[in-house]
Amino acid sequence: MSDLSQDEAEAFVRAVVQLASMADRALPQRSSPLTRRLSEHLGGVGADVSSTSMSVPVVERVNVQLALNAYADSADRNEVIGLQSDIGNYGGASLAGLVTGSWHGPGEAARQYIAVDIDVDETIDCLRSGLVLTDVDGTPVVALVYVSEKYRPELIVEVVGATQTAADEFLARLRELMHEHNAFRRKVVAFTFGMHGEFGLSFVHLPHVERDDVVLAPGELEAIEAHSMGITEHAEGLRAAGQHVKRGLLLYGPPGTGKTHTISYLTGRMQERTTIILTGGAVAAVGQAGTIARSLQPATIVIEDVDLIAMDRQLPGGEHNALLFQLLNEMDGLAEDADVLFVLTTNQVEMLEPALAARPGRIDQAIEISLPDAEARRRLVELYTNQPLPDDAAGLIERLEGVAPAFIKELARRAQLAGLRGNESSSSDLVVALDAMLEHATPVLRRTLAGPVASPDQR
Repeated sequence: MSDLSQDEAEAFVRAVVQLASMADRALPQRSSPLTRRLSEHLGGVGADVSSTSMSVPVVERVNVQLALNAYADSADRNEVIGLQSDIGNYGGASLAGLVTGSWHGPGEAARQYIAVDIDVDETIDCLRSGLVLTDVDGTPVVALVYVSEKYRPELIVEVVGATQTAADEFLARLRELMHEHNAFRRKVVAFTFGMHGEFGLSFVHLPHVERDDVVLAPGELEAIEAHSMGITEHAEGLRAAGQHVKRGLLLYGPPGTGKTHTISYLTGRMQERTTIILTGGAVAAVGQAGTIARSLQPATIVIEDVDLIAMDRQLPGGEHNALLFQLLNEMDGLAEDADVLFVLTTNQVEMLEPALAARPGRIDQAIEISLPDAEARRRLVELYTNQPLPDDAAGLIERLEGVAPAFIKELARRAQLAGLRGNESSSSDLVVALDAMLEHATPVLRRTLAGPVASPDQR
């Protein structure tokens, strides 16, 4: 080799590569039983087979399975082949490679399923990883379903067909069925987050609240109903008149006055809507919530303690709040005919960004959920004790001035406990329980109450 010129050396290398390629083509290709089975289903495929695929968040696994089940009901042929469940850990996982024999991934295994929620107390079995052999109008296709762990978990669906058109049509139909059978539609869901930052959705059971159980100041509940349910009831007429139906509702007031309670009532009354609840750290998912709401409308997005992400930009640190701009973009980006309702709550309305709280088209209605007056306090005591108050209870109602409904609810619980300990319940139990609660009240609560609260004998 040392006597060869550079040109001769390069020619020699090219000849060796060409010889190796010819030998490779002359040797019979190794083909696994699974590859032969797939090729047979597809009617034989060439080495240049191509595929089409989609990747979705793992939270969509349930919707992919619902779509596959719906497709199987109408297909002439549908067979599921199990694969090893760790296929996502293999480098270069490829259905096209498996069909042609150029990728020797995991072999066939027993079908494995994982139970995934489709409601609070209902699950569906979803394929962990496997192959679906089916057809599109008589043209055979194969779909590979698995979870990739390469960066962050995502569900992969790769499709190969006897024709590329069939593969594309199968995937398009699968997307349609995912939307049509979406498990989250008309449900109440909340966001969860995994250790790698991936998000999930969990189904939420809200307590059933009757209208009579919502005790607000006169006119407050009627205004809330008109802006939420009323617009939905007349949505078609508003659209026909060229009016938008997207809207924002702000409920504000001191802690414990019934904002969350009111939302539970609204959600129960609007069961035809998809409701997405963002609270605590989940408020960071406002962008994902907007995407889901637009897809599954009519929908409601509830953001509790919205001041966490919508603080006035003039306050220290407010000018760098990216989540505020995300929220504004989600509200502004809705189509005029989108039936999406934003319900926001806050205990600190004075801290909200004016571009949110003071602009119609974002917040169209703001309702103060105030502390209960005397009549409301009486109704709340009777509601939570489930018994009428005697005529001489005016003193008790007066002493409750300045407390929130949450305080009255706890008072009723303690009074009931006192009655159980004494083997009988009476209205005096409320007084005893109130004395104990006021004696140990926090300084903040003490300052809001009308009367002296240091000890019972001081009254």
